[in-house]
Amino acid sequence: MGAQKETLGFQAEVKQLLNLMIHSLYSNKEIFLRELISNASDACDRLRFEALNNAALYGDDAELKIRISLDKEARTLSISDNGIGLSRDEAVEHLGTIAKSGTREFFSALTGDQAKDAHLIGQFGVGFYSSYIVADKVTVVSRRAGVEANQAIRWESSGEGDFTIEVIECAQRGTEVTLHLREGEDEFLSSWKVREIIRKYSDHITLPILMKKEQWDEETKAQVVTDQDETVNQASALWIRAKSEITDEQYREFYKHVAHDFEDPLAHVHARVEGRQEYTQLLYIPSRAPFDLFERTARHGIKLYVRRVFIMDDAEQLMPLYLRFVRGVVDSNDLPLNVSREILQQSRDIEAIRAGCVKKVLGLLESLADSEDASEREKYVKFWKEFGRVLKEGIGEDFANKERIARLLRYASTHADTPDENVSLADYVARMKDGQEKIYYVTAETFTAARNSPHLEIFRKKGIEVLLLSDRVDEWVAGHLTEFNGKPLQSVAKGGLDLGKLEDVVEKEEAEKAADEYKELIAKVKTTLGDKVKEVRVTHRLTDSPSCLVADQYDLGGNLQRILKAAGQQAPASKPILEINPKHPAVQRLKYEETRFDDWANLLLEQATLAEGGALDDPAGFVKRINDLMLALSLGGGR
Repeated sequence: MGAQKETLGFQAEVKQLLNLMIHSLYSNKEIFLRELISNASDACDRLRFEALNNAALYGDDAELKIRISLDKEARTLSISDNGIGLSRDEAVEHLGTIAKSGTREFFSALTGDQAKDAHLIGQFGVGFYSSYIVADKVTVVSRRAGVEANQAIRWESSGEGDFTIEVIECAQRGTEVTLHLREGEDEFLSSWKVREIIRKYSDHITLPILMKKEQWDEETKAQVVTDQDETVNQASALWIRAKSEITDEQYREFYKHVAHDFEDPLAHVHARVEGRQEYTQLLYIPSRAPFDLFERTARHGIKLYVRRVFIMDDAEQLMPLYLRFVRGVVDSNDLPLNVSREILQQSRDIEAIRAGCVKKVLGLLESLADSEDASEREKYVKFWKEFGRVLKEGIGEDFANKERIARLLRYASTHADTPDENVSLADYVARMKDGQEKIYYVTAETFTAARNSPHLEIFRKKGIEVLLLSDRVDEWVAGHLTEFNGKPLQSVAKGGLDLGKLEDVVEKEEAEKAADEYKELIAKVKTTLGDKVKEVRVTHRLTDSPSCLVADQYDLGGNLQRILKAAGQQAPASKPILEINPKHPAVQRLKYEETRFDDWANLLLEQATLAEGGALDDPAGFVKRINDLMLALSLGGGR
């Protein structure tokens, strides 16, 4: 006997999503079946995992399968499985809301173009709702493994803002999703059509997908349904087949299943490893970053199997965090079937498999980046735009592969002076001037700030290329990547400027002479600024600007201090060094200034702070000084 039926409202975002499904995404209707079969497969995989520690969950039904049923009279199509099932609370949570975070990002990403919007279904984990592309009502009957038969649930909705849910009795474990098809969707009542869709999208599913066999009846001159079951798909793990037997289309469809993505992958690698460990890996690089890519706590990507038996999803031990965008499967012949998360974390076998997976992924990226084929190199350009910021994290996380990762990094630079990040460190080294001993870079909060940094002036004058780093993670990377190919990396905004053999002897002598000539002025400016600065000195790096700030060699740079502060972290206390340009008229004037010396000295510090992207402690005082000086100059005063 069923309990009282409840009517509940959808989450607001789901209402918008259902409207999108019903009225917009008609360019590829058959995608709903792939999504529902994938969900059924996942439910069976989750049961396998939970049953490793509780075999009683199987009951007397240990043979996992998926079944597709058609009822032409009732105009329904049903997808059922004997997997983990849903409890009442799980049904409300997963079917009444978009179960993942990111709903705002989902709707902001919508373009209004049906073809472009379709891929978002998989990207945001909302494949169940694709049912409403072809159905005007969906009924879900489910009983979770391990609960009593009278604790099953029936969920139902017409996709118009609310749904009903009631507790019912159900003899079988698992879930059945029944679609009540719209008028005009009769093609999905065709057994032939449904079989075609399954073979196209879900042939690789490792579970048998069953349908009732049909045969020709001479009396009725029509196909009639028999009581005999027929497996529609191959029901064998795609990854264990020989590569020569797998088509590109099959690789793409398997990716869409394993990654719940609607777009084709960018690239993949399929390999069988033999030796001390035996395992097969089929790993994919997606073509688009998921919305939660930068949530390092989110679990991603790799499904672990042992001898074709699913063990766990999102096996983070198989892939480091900086490769969290990788999707795919690893199937081991050596791991025990009762492997647990604790065992995984302590297993040398898992460490070896992880190292092998990282090696394959980095090798795949290198083959794209270094390919002689322009289309392959273009794939790497696309990869870098989507995942470059994440790959950079590997410089500090994976010491063993730091050199390989460094070769894959791409930056903007003064060579082209554009925001395009297409300069590798190898490119930079190949273009270094004769006698150049260091790789120079500048960090800033934006590309424009980096490109216009006053610290670049002497480098631009001498034609020395400088890397322009504007990602927040670049500061962290620079702290871990101290050299490349034997060439040290040097910030142009830290320490004293040392151009080595590129330094002009005459310019150096002039700078030393100016330092001596302006010694008294420097001391006076330091007295005025007090503890606002660590030191005041004559610059070697400015040609046009009057002043700039630099950090001492072992102090934190201004940009890094601002990043730490914005992140709520306490940065070690350090004062900047103020460098002044003796050739600039403002500095030359300051040498003879008396009445407004303090204002001019503070102005040199404040404009240097603004030029490097810093914030002023007293912006109102800065504006007042500017106004007073402008007024004095307009009146012919100022001395």
